[in-house]
Amino acid sequence: MTAVVVIAKECIPGRVKTRLHPPFTLEEAAELASAALADTLAAVDTAAPDRRVLLFDGTTPPAEAAGYDVIPQVAGDLDERLAAMFDALDGPVLLVGMDTPQLTADLLRPVLDSWADGARGPDAWFGPANDGGFWALGLRDPDGGLVRGVPMSRDDTGAIQLSRLIDAGLDVAMLPELTDVDTVDDAREAAAAAPAHRFAAALRILMVAAGSRDASDPTAPPQGESA
Repeated sequence: MTAVVVIAKECIPGRVKTRLHPPFTLEEAAELASAALADTLAAVDTAAPDRRVLLFDGTTPPAEAAGYDVIPQVAGDLDERLAAMFDALDGPVLLVGMDTPQLTADLLRPVLDSWADGARGPDAWFGPANDGGFWALGLRDPDGGLVRGVPMSRDDTGAIQLSRLIDAGLDVAMLPELTDVDTVDDAREAAAAAPAHRFAAALRILMVAAGSRDASDPTAPPQGESA
């Protein structure tokens, strides 16, 4: 029974997507994060895995997570939180993040199909992100030791994690690289890749609002320039 786990934090202003501020307010950045999470959950729902899990840092899960098993993140660095999750779950596990709103069910199905009905499939699946991290990590036989100790949130995180899997002798299948939304340019790229998603719609509206604020402030630098 394959589980897809979405790791997420509650979309509270000042806690999520702070690198989008400015040009967006902290409230708008949180709105974009919420839309990205909603798109991610929708993709998982459409892929219809055996089990859906939200690995959550927060108090109130989003309404879109109805039907998910909500597991609180343990204390510690990100590698420890991921390792604890992999150690706690049985059967194949596919972990995905909330920061790639261009995610679709079609990107998840090869993983689910490879492990369906007890099929052996690859030992692991790995989805690199444009910032040097990763958006997906699947393990047929979950083992937190494969993640624990990997330095996170660095431009070599993905390379180190992939090497950890290969050095462990695992057969690793690759997923396409996706854009992890950290900056406004990332947001535009992710939205262009999935213009019908909620994230893209929210970005279009908020870009207009941000532009209006700049236009009303004669001291504000042009968009794309810093003060």
